[in-house]
Amino acid sequence: MAALSTLKAQTRSIDIATCRDDFPVFSREVHGKPLAYLDSAASSQMPEPVMRAYTDYHSRYHANVHRGVHLLSQEATEAMEAARESMRELINARSGKEVIFTSGTTDAINLVMQTYGRSQIGEGDEIIISTMEHHSNIVPWRMLCDEKKAVLKVIPISDDGVIDMEAYESMLSDRTRLVGIVHVSNTLGTINPVKEITRLAHSRDIPVLIDGAQAVSHMKVDVQDIDCDFFATSGHKMFGPTGIGILYGKEEMLSKMPPYRGGGDMIISVSFDEVLFNDLPYKFEAGTPNISGAIGMGKAAEYIQAIGYDAIRHKEQELLKYATEKLSAIDGLRIIGTAPEKSSVVSFVMDGIHPHDIGTILDLEGVAVRTGHHCTQPLMDRLGVVATTRASMAMYTRKEEIDQLTAALQKAVEIFK
Repeated sequence: MAALSTLKAQTRSIDIATCRDDFPVFSREVHGKPLAYLDSAASSQMPEPVMRAYTDYHSRYHANVHRGVHLLSQEATEAMEAARESMRELINARSGKEVIFTSGTTDAINLVMQTYGRSQIGEGDEIIISTMEHHSNIVPWRMLCDEKKAVLKVIPISDDGVIDMEAYESMLSDRTRLVGIVHVSNTLGTINPVKEITRLAHSRDIPVLIDGAQAVSHMKVDVQDIDCDFFATSGHKMFGPTGIGILYGKEEMLSKMPPYRGGGDMIISVSFDEVLFNDLPYKFEAGTPNISGAIGMGKAAEYIQAIGYDAIRHKEQELLKYATEKLSAIDGLRIIGTAPEKSSVVSFVMDGIHPHDIGTILDLEGVAVRTGHHCTQPLMDRLGVVATTRASMAMYTRKEEIDQLTAALQKAVEIFK
């Protein structure tokens, strides 16, 4: 139909050297300075083709999906299902049945907790996570353990932010019911060996959930190669809209799990005596979904594919190397997280200057960074810091923005002398 053909027609090969031109935000100034956006780990910016796909739905074929026989509803349904297919292709899921639209990574993890977790985990059972998890992959499991009287076990990490794999392997037991692990740390940039983590868990028939929010925009994710049972990610981390994400789950796992929410479109038939649930993936998608968000996320997946992960990885590793060298030369600055395998994230502290003060000074110089605990308070405790300043880069970042960051930090040093 028209919606699908329009989406596909807009997909083209994109040169990473010029992709920045697709992002309107970079034409603006902040406090009279050019914007240096170094907060992509919190929310990446959105390119014009994604915005166009998002707004085309609202301006051309805004209608509910899966319910109507009229043309607009059919076009909306086709566009949303095309987006599901784009996400399936991006992460190499076997089938669209394994791709469930959620409101984001947090919602996806909570879905697994409420469905698999509450039905499969009981008193004395164990859940394993790591020290570097985002709160989204801590709080749901803490809640479940408190409810079920289960045990939450935490994999230790080294001072440079690397998971202790020997400790992890020794923690796996006959009582372990789930391993939940972050693919890429949002605070440290550490890239975890998720394939090996999964292999070790599966050797004991333990399912694995991966928080992939920080992975999909930076590196190729192949859920079949990793062999994980669940994988969660968010649209706004991968150049798409906020309020949308996906949960990937192996079909055999999802088929056995009860629905998360009840309502419209997740049923085949309803009476006051009996409810028959819909097939995958719709069993988990109750109510009217975030249709435009899903379409935008699917377009973002196509945009990433059009650039190519090899180009993205090469450029971002150059940026990481450049930023690490520039920041390391600043007196009193210490980088937090120095794992040998990192994404394009640099967190740091500075002697005598609180991260929030750094963030304020940088903002006045047009530099957007993130300061605080980054929703990883247990990790901050482990590393012995209250907060850090985090500069996070993406494929559209330029070295000039890192220079702008460095100059602003030098100004902060002068101010606090």
